[in-house]
Amino acid sequence: METHRNGRVTSASSAAEISTELSSRRTGMSFQRTRLSADRTLMSVIRTSLSLIGFGFTIFQVFQRAHEAQILRSSEAPRHFGEALVWLGLAMLIVGIVYHVMFMLGLRREREMQKADGLVHAESGYPVSFTLIVAIVLLAIGVLAIVSMVFGIGPFD
Repeated sequence: METHRNGRVTSASSAAEISTELSSRRTGMSFQRTRLSADRTLMSVIRTSLSLIGFGFTIFQVFQRAHEAQILRSSEAPRHFGEALVWLGLAMLIVGIVYHVMFMLGLRREREMQKADGLVHAESGYPVSFTLIVAIVLLAIGVLAIVSMVFGIGPFD
């Protein structure tokens, strides 16, 4: 194997070595693209669940305030609808987070196996997803919102 300094394949290497190196690099980049794609999927889940939580909380608050101002005799049905939207948003977010974590753990395992077999270099980092952190923070805010709605306590009451 004809290599340049640091054992790296260069243009002076054989065609087979160059082909193998390029294939390894493409596979490594493929892992990064897949990781970013998983983040984009989680962002879609965040957007949808945030909309559901936000709309549900708003509907709940509007009809509760209208009832307190004695504009409406009863606000139970719209308030329950608002609660249902928040629950749906929370459930969707939980499923999205669990799916994302399971997928990323599997992707990391596959990457490590290919690294151990020498098929990819895996030199770049694989940090915890910032999108996952945002999803967990949104989940906490959503839980606080539903606790405020159901029990009338908390920061949003």
